Amino acid sequence: MKFYETMFILKPTLVEEEIKTRIEFFKEVITKNGGDIETCLDMGMRNLAYEIKKNKRGYYFVIYFKAEPSLIRELERNYRINEEILRFIVIKYESKKEQKAWQTLVNKANHKPEVKKEPKASPAEEAPKADS
Repeated sequence: MKFYETMFILKPTLVEEEIKTRIEFFKEVITKNGGDIETCLDMGMRNLAYEIKKNKRGYYFVIYFKAEPSLIRELERNYRINEEILRFIVIKYESKKEQKAWQTLVNKANHKPEVKKEPKASPAEEAPKADS
């Protein structure tokens, strides 16, 4: 299983119920094709950096998931045929460093505190400073 993040932007003309339906549809595409959703991040309605298909705003939604690479083709196909999607992106996290970054993003989305290692102070910093 590979680590992925997908973000899509829905048209701002959708009502709340339609937005929820579209989000659930894409979650089902992932789970029905063997994917495992770790967490989702609902970013809500935001201004777009530039106008897309005469829209100045869009509804942003992010899904962090693990899946086989074959699922991505199906997910992107569904994005392309859905007229309510303004833009989408799928990002794959391959290296160990990228996967650690992915886990950090998942923890942030789940509002878990990040475990940070305290950097060791250099000997110069530990020595008491002499008054001038």
